[in-house]
Amino acid sequence: MADERDGLNLFGFNLTRNNNKKKEEKELPSIVAPNDDDGAGYVTVTSGGGAYNHTLSFDQDSKTVKDDKALIMQYREAAMHPELDQAINHIVNEAVSSDQEVVQMNVDKLDISNSIKKKLQTEFDGIMTMLDFHNNAGDMFRRFYIDGRLYHHLVVDPKREKLGIQEMRYIDSVNIRKVREVLKERDPATDVEVVVGIKEYYIYEPSATNTRSISGAKTAVKLSEPSVSYVTSGIMDSARARVIGHLDKALKPLNQLRMMEDAQVIYRLARAPERRIFYVDTGTMPTGKAEEYMKDLMAKYRNKMTYDVTTGNLSNNARSMSMLEDFWLPRREGGRGTEISTLPGGTNLGEIDDIIYFQKRLYKALNVPMSRLEQEAQFSLGRSSELTRDEQFFQKFVNSVRNRFGKMFVEVLGTQCILKNICTKEEWEEWKTSIFIEFLNDNYFTELKNAEIVGDRIERLDRVASYVGEYFSREWVMKEILMMSDDDITAMNKQMKAELSSGIVNVDTDAPDEAPAAEGEEESKIDVTKTQNEMNRLV
Repeated sequence: MADERDGLNLFGFNLTRNNNKKKEEKELPSIVAPNDDDGAGYVTVTSGGGAYNHTLSFDQDSKTVKDDKALIMQYREAAMHPELDQAINHIVNEAVSSDQEVVQMNVDKLDISNSIKKKLQTEFDGIMTMLDFHNNAGDMFRRFYIDGRLYHHLVVDPKREKLGIQEMRYIDSVNIRKVREVLKERDPATDVEVVVGIKEYYIYEPSATNTRSISGAKTAVKLSEPSVSYVTSGIMDSARARVIGHLDKALKPLNQLRMMEDAQVIYRLARAPERRIFYVDTGTMPTGKAEEYMKDLMAKYRNKMTYDVTTGNLSNNARSMSMLEDFWLPRREGGRGTEISTLPGGTNLGEIDDIIYFQKRLYKALNVPMSRLEQEAQFSLGRSSELTRDEQFFQKFVNSVRNRFGKMFVEVLGTQCILKNICTKEEWEEWKTSIFIEFLNDNYFTELKNAEIVGDRIERLDRVASYVGEYFSREWVMKEILMMSDDDITAMNKQMKAELSSGIVNVDTDAPDEAPAAEGEEESKIDVTKTQNEMNRLV
């Protein structure tokens, strides 16, 4: 299906209601457009004379398009630096790297039949297979983290849409942009333009390959909104007009660190060597002759080294004098004869406190703990209380990035289910709020923390067990000591009853043989036994 409006080809598919006769509900009128949280931007379309007229510019010199592409390329160039690359590797490895299944879908809170839940799980597994996510998880998450957005084209057979998505192809973020048209009409009563509708689509223009048509014009393809999977970092700039990535706040510290490193290298090259000072006796030569004589000597013995800040290399350059060279000073008649002395080199070449300062600023901007980036720091597998607060903050940051990345799977799953008639579009809008994407937690700290929490609760339970039934009730102990909810208590009681009825747990155990008790001790022993049995029943 092609749509030649705006000079673009429309390609893709649309998700409509099951009842084709029922028209889409019209947007309620308002003077304010909906929130733009994906950086699509708005193109205002007003009606005039019964026809809609609007103009879209897709020129590569357009400020908005140029800035977005330049920003993404700036992120990618910054990610090539060693400090950022190491920090990004820590984030990616913590988020998705694992030898086991990386991502799972949780539909426990979804109130639907088990048969539909199995269909959802089957389609989810199919999406994972199309993406080959087990092998490509690290690369996909890295692209998402660096660019701040991730696009996939959902390939569907237009003649057999009920077969669903057949393939998911990655789209480079610099070649595509989402556009949102705001349809406005003028209210005759108030003479104010009100928003009556929103139209969304994507513009794909492979500018990186300089693809052009036969006529020489740049080729742009208009993709329907459901045919593209789009997920962003969720971070907007100060004007809330453009999506930015997590690396945006690290660009300034990185540039400052690079300038300080280059300055340190130049300073060391300039101050490290010892230089000679030549006092040349020019006798009674005129000033012009003396200067010419000095220049001849300097050119004869010159050996200049030049530092290139771009490549970091040293090169010979004998065209001009620099601070790295020897000094040639003329001495007039009446002074001492020719003399050669030495100018000492710098003595504070080992101070790099300013570089360390900018390194710490860079790592803080990336939310990565310093202990992970310092070679001298060793990872300790002790108690969770021994771990730093930065490690806890880092895990929460990784979880927030994971949750944003997981929205891609939910949106693609919804498109697949609607195409295969597993649910309607309205049903999916209700379902998706109860579907959760769970990532395998590869952080040892979480496992260690959970083990310590359970251990501490059991220790407190042992201390109050002797007071249950006298000062504390069993329900109070389960809620306040074991921190169980009412649902947890009900589920635990059911499990214990099932284990008792099945014989998995036996209450009466065989006691070891003991010597016969004396007549005076038999009654007290019975009382102690009854008390102990009652305590076991309560706890």
